[in-house]
Amino acid sequence: MQAGIRVRLAEFILQGEGRTTLSGKPAITIKGTKEGLVFLLDDQCDLALLLDELQAKLDKHEQQLTGPMVHVAVKLGARKLGDEDKERIRSAIRRQGNFLVQSVESDEAVDESSDAKPVLQTRTGIVRSGQTVEHDGHLLLMGDVNPGGTIVCTGDIYIMGALRGTAHAGCAGNENAIIAASLMTPTQLRIAEVISRPPEEWASAEPTMEYAFLRNGVMELDKLTHLQSSRKEVMHFKGV
Repeated sequence: MQAGIRVRLAEFILQGEGRTTLSGKPAITIKGTKEGLVFLLDDQCDLALLLDELQAKLDKHEQQLTGPMVHVAVKLGARKLGDEDKERIRSAIRRQGNFLVQSVESDEAVDESSDAKPVLQTRTGIVRSGQTVEHDGHLLLMGDVNPGGTIVCTGDIYIMGALRGTAHAGCAGNENAIIAASLMTPTQLRIAEVISRPPEEWASAEPTMEYAFLRNGVMELDKLTHLQSSRKEVMHFKGV
């Protein structure tokens, strides 16, 4: 019998009725692939019940499943198991003499801290002298930052008003962060670990919104309308 036909037959035989979870999903789902069979074990089902169900399936169809070697991959979903429990699964499947377990694997964990996009927070008001506003993510301030006032963010800083105090964007080391303001006359600008030039050099007569950014480790100033041409991801504000 050809390998592909044999695998599909084994898949059909093993997909008989079996235990289901509280959500109605089968505790064990078996799929055929070009390489062999994939056993999908529900990660919400008790392991002991899974092993019982697995053994019952294999025992019930033992005679029908005899034949040439079939490769088996076991997928555990989000469940994490030690070597001992993985070996229990391998042993249960190996009892079906022609099933060769190639792998017993959990899904790869997703690093949410690195993949998650920074959160945008919108604030209204004035940051006065002696006040410090901190945020983990991007900040949109509808108001002014007075001399002596400070804003610190891990992401970008957007000020719909005058920036006359201190702004520190990308404070966790993000050199791609920017600082934008309708009126850019800061006491100090800082992006990641780079601190701005003397305040008088930032004074601008331009009536348009400007932003500070890093280029090759040096802080520069440009019109905010030019941001999209130099940055792949641009923050869009809806309903502001």
